[in-house]
Amino acid sequence: MDFKALFKRKPDKFVGLLIRQTDLMVAELESLTVYMEKRSSKVAKQIAQTENEADEVRRILIAELMKTFVTPYDREDIFTLSREIDDVLDYANTTVDEMEILDVEPTAYMQQMAKLLHDASIEIKLAIERLQEGHFTVSNDHTQHAKALENKVESVYREALSHLFKETTNVKRVVNMLKVREIYRHLSNAADREDDAANIISDIVMKVG
Repeated sequence: MDFKALFKRKPDKFVGLLIRQTDLMVAELESLTVYMEKRSSKVAKQIAQTENEADEVRRILIAELMKTFVTPYDREDIFTLSREIDDVLDYANTTVDEMEILDVEPTAYMQQMAKLLHDASIEIKLAIERLQEGHFTVSNDHTQHAKALENKVESVYREALSHLFKETTNVKRVVNMLKVREIYRHLSNAADREDDAANIISDIVMKVG
């Protein structure tokens, strides 16, 4: 008899679905960093496809929540964490959509923010995986790393806006400024959602740890 198997923590379907969502979030944000290096309609389509796949995972998670009486963590926390992850994916997709529609070229600030968003997504994924394993302290460490990266995104965002407004010398530049500002806002909003996701994981750790 394999006694280790008796005490091994069984994988939970809800955590498994959350991890699948974060896998897709990491993949999409990695694609976003590639897109920010050089705009590509092929990469844009890949990002949209990943976002659609993540939507399906979230629909399955919600369906499971509705039919399951006992959940490993508060069902509200599971639902809200899934929603925040979904919002990150949505903002990444919207960012690329608008850059394509408005013909906005990536800036160095966009590249920085995309890289930080991707790094934070990895921390969130690791936090959920450690939560599944019962390594609550390590899980919380990863949430703190994610929050620190979100702060860096906001710092880059403010610097980007400051630089952008210095370029308003004529009407053409003003129009471009408004387009670029909108992209910066999407990226900043994505960072806010990652911060919210990290906070929810920390709350779960406090409840179960």
